[in-house]
Amino acid sequence: MGEPKEFSQISWGPAMADDCRRLVRLWVREDLGRQQDWTTVGLVAADQPGRAAVVVRCPGVLCGMTAAAEAIDEMQLDADWTIICADGDVVDADTTVAVIEGQSRDLLTAERLLLNLIGRLSGVATLTRRYLEAMGPATARLYDTRKTTPGWRRLEKFAVRCGGGHNHRRGLDDAILIKDNHLALAGNISPGEAIRRLHSFVNGTTALADRDLLIEVEVDRLEQLEDALHAGPDIVMLDNMDPDQLRDGVARRDSIAPTVQLEASGGINLETIREVAATGVERISVGALTHSAVNLDVGLDWRE
Repeated sequence: MGEPKEFSQISWGPAMADDCRRLVRLWVREDLGRQQDWTTVGLVAADQPGRAAVVVRCPGVLCGMTAAAEAIDEMQLDADWTIICADGDVVDADTTVAVIEGQSRDLLTAERLLLNLIGRLSGVATLTRRYLEAMGPATARLYDTRKTTPGWRRLEKFAVRCGGGHNHRRGLDDAILIKDNHLALAGNISPGEAIRRLHSFVNGTTALADRDLLIEVEVDRLEQLEDALHAGPDIVMLDNMDPDQLRDGVARRDSIAPTVQLEASGGINLETIREVAATGVERISVGALTHSAVNLDVGLDWRE
């Protein structure tokens, strides 16, 4: 039996860097309009040098070091960015994770932008790690969702990877995911019929035929599961099912189509994920990884 199909996983690359730079231009506009930091210009000499440490105030998983370097370059700051801890590192409270040196005016102007970036991404990475630890010894994989901050999707999904999680589809063009609204709007068809139609559609569409798109279907009743399994999807998402239903679903899958993977989704939190993971599903998706993450507390401490 070969390896199951997988969604494409995020790593830092040109697309990530481009997303980051586009966001930086928006952030600069938010903070400066098209003018200047008048407080700093009025009080700090243009040639005054500065040095500051980026310090994590509480324990967590770090993310944003690479993105911050991209932001500094996009802002054309006269500053050197020295990374001490890397994306994905577990850090203790009061850890210095980077040092920035340059003109004090530049550092003051960029301070909040950099701290917001690192704090947000580190918050996502830290929450992801907490969910993984809460899962216990089960071998299920933890996945994010598309419930991301608009414009931040690739960055937040990168942070999930830094926290040890896996990426679900990046967007609507990345994989096929049949949901209840699709079934209703296609004429109240069954999950199995939808899967068969989409297999035919993908194979008959030149732009898709060689992409080997992953096909997943969402079901919210176990009778739908059996219908779906006979149609040959790659993954069936078991939506909002309790642990007993999930175990029943795993048993049915093992009997009918053991190569199809099962994904548990819907309302899973830190208190319930361990029991969900123990049911035998291979995948667990949690929207909270991105939509409910709290920024890690990160500060800038000035040095002599």
